[in-house]
Amino acid sequence: MGLSGVDLNLLLALDALLSEHSVTRAAERMSVGQPAMSASLARLRKHFDDPLLVREGNTLVPTPVAQSLVPLVREAVTAAEAVFGRPRGFDPLVDRRSFTIMASDYVVLILLRPLIVRLATEAPLQRVNVVPVQGDFGEKLRRGQIDLLVLPTELAGSRFGFPHRHLFHDRYVLVADAGNDAVGPVITPEEFAQLPYLAYSGGHLASIAESQLDALGIPRREEMSTQSFVIAPFLVIGTPFVSLVHERLARHFAGQIRLKLLEPPVPLRPISEALFWSPRQTDDPACLWLRERIAEQARDL
Repeated sequence: MGLSGVDLNLLLALDALLSEHSVTRAAERMSVGQPAMSASLARLRKHFDDPLLVREGNTLVPTPVAQSLVPLVREAVTAAEAVFGRPRGFDPLVDRRSFTIMASDYVVLILLRPLIVRLATEAPLQRVNVVPVQGDFGEKLRRGQIDLLVLPTELAGSRFGFPHRHLFHDRYVLVADAGNDAVGPVITPEEFAQLPYLAYSGGHLASIAESQLDALGIPRREEMSTQSFVIAPFLVIGTPFVSLVHERLARHFAGQIRLKLLEPPVPLRPISEALFWSPRQTDDPACLWLRERIAEQARDL
């Protein structure tokens, strides 16, 4: 069936239903009555010859067919918005938007948390959802599943062809429990190699610090790992472990927990956190407004 035989309004209804998993909430999102949304769901079921959403207890659960449609529908809606929803201005005190930002827990704590606190007062209508960094961050950005991505340029790579702007630099420091007598004010590579090391294990994403250690041939006793940057300083407290963490993060906690900070055993290059977005959203007023707020917050660090 060609597009001439399809009511393209059903695309928006399908997007709302797949996002909300609720006829009632989808109707509210589309500003239509529940009977109208139920009728759209019936037409969609007939078109795809699939129930799409099935009831389990008090909730609606997507079928495998519906799950396979989610990325395609989101990409189609994003493309349609780029064609028909040309910029008309954005007033954060009047217009309501929901933004999804992908960022590490370190960036959330150091950069985004104070921003979200500000926005709760300055722009209370805006909703900011934060999701952790995943290995397919480029694909999610391309498909419009996230609006913004905060990532070190060292991880993105030179071929990551999305618009971006620099936010801030950070460097690595070695952290240990303040009472760890095995760690003096200066640590040599040989001493470092003998200490139990708390590593970062981010799945598909490599640790920038540990990648540099590997390139320099610096061995380490990896006896524990974590997928959280933020939790790492806490895991060395009361233990013999040492770990390499971002300096801004270490200093954030240094006044709260008994933490010892010192230079790494070898010089490490700093990282450069950057903000990325899809080219389709370069001129979107709402996305531009949020990008400027994030950049302002970065300048305040």
